Amino acid sequence: MPTLNVNGRAHAVDIPAETPILWTLRDTLGLTGTKFGCGAALCGACTVHLDGQAIRSCITPISSAEGRQITTVEAVTGGSDRVGTAVRHAWIKHDVAQCGYCQSGQIMSATAFLKSLPKGKRPTDADIDAAMAGNICRCGTYARIRAAVADAARALA
Repeated sequence: MPTLNVNGRAHAVDIPAETPILWTLRDTLGLTGTKFGCGAALCGACTVHLDGQAIRSCITPISSAEGRQITTVEAVTGGSDRVGTAVRHAWIKHDVAQCGYCQSGQIMSATAFLKSLPKGKRPTDADIDAAMAGNICRCGTYARIRAAVADAARALA
């Protein structure tokens, strides 16, 4: 029986090893903040962190996560994550969410990107666009997303 470390807690899950992380989070652990979008790792709605790296949970099997740390949007936006808090405040300030469906994936990509920056580095628009390129927003709030990521980076600097 695989044991997964999700948001700092160990969970023994009695499911096949090839089950995608997405469905384990949603259906087995009840963590529904991570969304299903395309099922082919093209839209980014299912983004979570695996050992701090943004990954697409719809195609990543739980077997690849054993012994590693999975972090979901629930942990990042829950208040104790400094970068997640900066992103959450910037998202609200810039009124990023429209329909909101892609937002958990957008937030997870943004936090992974900001955590990867060297201390004090301010990303350019091109840096932000490259980091967020794998996340699709059906409502087209890309300018607000870019502004929020830049604002969060300034707040963290």
